[in-house]
Amino acid sequence: MTDLLQLLKAPGAGVEAADDFEAINALCRERGWSDGLPVVPPSADRVERMLAYCDRPWNEPVAAIPPRYGAATPLRLAANAVMAGCRPEYFPLIVLAVEAMCEEPFNLYGIQATTHLCAPLIIVNGPVARELGINSGHNAFGPGEQSNATIGRAVRLALLNIGGAIPGSGDMSTFGSPAKYTYCVAENEAASPWEPLHVEHGFPAEASTVTVVGAECPHNINDHESLSAEGVLTTIAGTVAITGTNDVFYKAKPLVVMSPEHAATVAGGGYSKADAKRFLYEHARLPLGRFSRENIERRLRVKFPERFAKAGMDALVPMVQDPDDFMIVVLGGAGKHSAFIPTFGATRPVTRALKRRDGQFAHSVEDFRRS
Repeated sequence: MTDLLQLLKAPGAGVEAADDFEAINALCRERGWSDGLPVVPPSADRVERMLAYCDRPWNEPVAAIPPRYGAATPLRLAANAVMAGCRPEYFPLIVLAVEAMCEEPFNLYGIQATTHLCAPLIIVNGPVARELGINSGHNAFGPGEQSNATIGRAVRLALLNIGGAIPGSGDMSTFGSPAKYTYCVAENEAASPWEPLHVEHGFPAEASTVTVVGAECPHNINDHESLSAEGVLTTIAGTVAITGTNDVFYKAKPLVVMSPEHAATVAGGGYSKADAKRFLYEHARLPLGRFSRENIERRLRVKFPERFAKAGMDALVPMVQDPDDFMIVVLGGAGKHSAFIPTFGATRPVTRALKRRDGQFAHSVEDFRRS
């Protein structure tokens, strides 16, 4: 506690206040430190318990969060994690997610400041998802699990309080999104017939990872009738093929979420994940004439002149630039549904693994902490 109290004496490091729920929440609302929901008072002892799971110097930045480019020190991240209601063992994933989304390919500045309604989606893979009880089944995108709710919320509070994504100022989203409160799930690896997302991204199965995606909210794809892989994939492709997504204009990686039942049908038809991506790439297309004249002339013909500069209105426009640009994860419980999650477009997902001090992959948060 002595080291933490010394850090808190630095100018701007902390605020003297009574550990009183109503008073602290009034102060947070007044200073714009809240997402609008009640917060847990980030007292020194609560922050210190969070920092027990930190392997970094508490006052050295792990990243700079745009648009303010505030210094994301473990101390500041821990305070936001306390406010979000996190358990201390969640903290390594929060740090990992913030580091991932501050990597250049993710384009966090664009995601934070855009008029688009995107938000960082955190997908957790590996043993840590099971250890922390991160929901990958029924209602995974919804309420019910402390881990999903508070890990995502801690990241959002950091984006707000450290990064300066203040609605109408740093955050210029036209509508906003419910995903801007919290957006965190685990992949349902046990129910997937394919390799999980982190293995696909080059990590061993025993690694614990977070993948961040600059994502819209999920759009449900209902198909209770199709009994074949081609039938399910045709329905998904029909939903993916829309004119209003950013992804069609970029080298983007939109996300297709399959329920275990849909995934089993597709895999049972002999389709690998790569086969499914190829089917979606070939079938999720729209005639050029379905786009507005302005979007044809000012975007498609300009960005892809080799394909569309002289193309007629019946030329087919793919929703991604390459089959592997589709990401597929298996998630959820019983029910014949899938979901399509478009992205900000000018963003690429980033995956980071939880590693011990010796550089080896941590098999659990406790393994990480003991190192």
